[in-house]
Amino acid sequence: MTLVGVTQRSLPPDRFGERRYALDARWFAFLAACGLTPVPLPNAADLALRTAGAADLRGVLLTGGDDLAEYGGPSPERDRTELRLLRWAVDRDVPVLGVCRGMQVILRAHGAPLVPVGGHVAVRHPVVTADGGRREVNSYHRMAARSVPAPLEVTARCGDVVEAVRHRAARVAGIMWHPERETAFHPDDVRAVGALLGGGGER
Repeated sequence: MTLVGVTQRSLPPDRFGERRYALDARWFAFLAACGLTPVPLPNAADLALRTAGAADLRGVLLTGGDDLAEYGGPSPERDRTELRLLRWAVDRDVPVLGVCRGMQVILRAHGAPLVPVGGHVAVRHPVVTADGGRREVNSYHRMAARSVPAPLEVTARCGDVVEAVRHRAARVAGIMWHPERETAFHPDDVRAVGALLGGGGER
């Protein structure tokens, strides 16, 4: 059992003033297919880091949902938590995967600007990988990068939009599509996520 920390959305207060964190239920099935067990983390940086240490997490997943606060998103506390989790993981050689918004966290942590992009919300489109491979992915983002600084490198694009990255030295990667939202999980995603975060995928 490989435990990975999973970040969550912060929902607005309900009619009783109660605030909740939320995680797409499909993540549980996808991570199970990758041989991983999720540990949902709160959007409170100190508590999230204590949880990560106490659980001896072997990976961190920065999930999607909502823009970063600097681009109009509603959860600056989530941004702070995810940036600290990213630093915590890199300092300990714990692998990190950022998905959609999570990849944007990785991009901003390394100084890559995000810009509005059209035609990337609730659509499917092809991506071309750095080795010339092609596949179709889902897309639910309105902000993206067109270039990345070192030590990041681009591993997939859709036209001039960066769709996937990896760190040249640390075990950090990001993808802009949502593997958990596929009706049938793509075997490439299962293999890649399992390999990065230590699960190895279904046997």
